[in-house]
Amino acid sequence: MNMTKLIYLDNAATTRIYPEVADLIAEESKNDFFNPSALYKPSVALSVKIKNARESIKSALHAGDGELYFTSGGSEGDNTALFCTRKPKGSRIIVGLGEHDAIINGASQLAQQGYDVVYAPINADGSVNVEEFKNLLTPNVALVSIMHVSNETGAINDVARLCKLTKKVAPNAVFHSDGVQAFGKIKVNLRALGIDLYTISAHKIHGPKGIGALYVKKGTPIKPLIYGGGQEKGFRSGTENAPCILGFAKAVEICMKNFDSDFAKKSAFKAQLKEKLFSGIDDVQIISGDENFAPNILTVAFKDVRGEVLLHDIEDDGILVGIGSACSSHHESRFKSLLGLDENHKDGIIRFSISYETDENDIDFIIEKIKSSLEKLTGYKRV
Repeated sequence: MNMTKLIYLDNAATTRIYPEVADLIAEESKNDFFNPSALYKPSVALSVKIKNARESIKSALHAGDGELYFTSGGSEGDNTALFCTRKPKGSRIIVGLGEHDAIINGASQLAQQGYDVVYAPINADGSVNVEEFKNLLTPNVALVSIMHVSNETGAINDVARLCKLTKKVAPNAVFHSDGVQAFGKIKVNLRALGIDLYTISAHKIHGPKGIGALYVKKGTPIKPLIYGGGQEKGFRSGTENAPCILGFAKAVEICMKNFDSDFAKKSAFKAQLKEKLFSGIDDVQIISGDENFAPNILTVAFKDVRGEVLLHDIEDDGILVGIGSACSSHHESRFKSLLGLDENHKDGIIRFSISYETDENDIDFIIEKIKSSLEKLTGYKRV
C-alpha cells in the first residue's frame, strides 16, 4: 500500500487504542504483574484496582444492582448468554437475522441440540422488524438475543420495547443484547432498557483487544461457561487479565469524558460524507439513515462493482474501509442478501465507520478516489 497518509474508516471492526490506555497497560504489565487472587499485599491492592475498574464501567452503563463479569471479548459474552442461560429443552429461542456471527453460529448449534430456534427478520436498514418479531413470540420463549446497534449498518434496535414485548408474552424469558457496537457510540442506560444480559468489548472503544464484559441483571438464571479457580465470583474462572481490565476502564473513562464532542464530530463527518457521496457519485444507494442510527457507521451500496474489489482499489490510496463485519470477512456475507438490494447493488456494499480521529478535511479526497476507482472498475464514467 503506497500512501503518505492513512485514512482509517473501519472503526466498527476495531479502533486504535488510546495512547493513555496503551501506556497504562504497559506500566501495569511491567510493574503490577501479580496474580490478583494471591494473598500478599500487592495482589490484594491489584484486586482492589480491578474492583474499582468494574464499578466504573458499571457506572458508565448505568447498570444498577446487576453484576459485570470480565470476559475475553464480545464473542465470549455472546456465547455465555446463549449457552449458559436456563432453557428447557425444546423451548423457543429468538435471535435477529442480522446478528453477529457469534450469535448466529451459536444459535445454529442450539438448534442442533433440539431447541426451537427462530430468526427475527430485519428491515432494509438492518434493524429488526418489530411486527415480525411480535409474531414469533410464544409463551415457551426462553431466550431472546437482539443486538443494540447493527454492526453492519449502525441501525439502533429499540431493545427496551422488544424486551417489554417479550416479557409480556413469556415473563420468564431471558433477554440478551449484544451492545458491542452501541456502548461508547450511543448513550446506554441498562436500568432504563430493562434487559437481562448485555455484552460489551474494549477494542471497539479504543481499548485493548482480548477483554470485554457481560452484564448480568440480578436474578437472571445463568451459569458459568468456564469452570476453574472461581475467579469473577465463580462466574468466569481463569486468572484475571488485570492490565487489560484496567485499560478497559481507562478507555471507558476517556470515552465517556469526550462522549458529547465525539458524538457531534462523528455525526458531522457522517452527514458530510453521505451528502457528498449522494451528490458526487451516480447510482449510490444509502443504507444507513440518520434517525435511530449510530453516528459512527455509514453503509452504502455502489452499482455494478464488488465491494471487496473497490475496498482493495482505494486501499492503494491509503483509504481503509469495510464491507461489513470483519469477523465474517473470510466467507460470503449472508447480510447483503437480507437488505433487499437490487442485483446491480447487492454486491457493492461498503461500510464506512468513523472515530474521533476521523478528519473532515479528508472527505473530498475520499470521494475523488472512490469516484475514479468506480470509473476504472466499471468501465464507465461516473457523473
